[in-house]
Amino acid sequence: MPAFAVSEEKNRLLKQKMEALNIQEKDILEKFIRSSGHGGQKLNKTSSCVYLKHLPTGIEIKCMRERSQSVNRFLARRELAERIEALAAGDGKGEAASLPAEKIRRQKARRQKKSRGKYSVAKEE
Repeated sequence: MPAFAVSEEKNRLLKQKMEALNIQEKDILEKFIRSSGHGGQKLNKTSSCVYLKHLPTGIEIKCMRERSQSVNRFLARRELAERIEALAAGDGKGEAASLPAEKIRRQKARRQKKSRGKYSVAKEE
């Protein structure tokens, strides 16, 4: 496993976790793509977003949290290990387990607020 631009201890802990879960680098498909969102010209020129796919399980991770590609590679692998660990524990939630309930609640509230605004404008006309 390559060393990432994080502390030695974090690299070591990730490596141990991946070995414990029997995640091998040869089972991971890794691509680098351009991120989306704010950032302007920098985002249009660099491929700092990391896409991972764990071939045996089919789990896909897309990480574009940080500006650094190396840090995103580390974060994507850590998230992959967490999802595989949750899958092995038998949470039964699958992909939905990766999103916290609070985040889902906020997304639904945003959508409801948006639709209320859209339809109230239509009624006034």
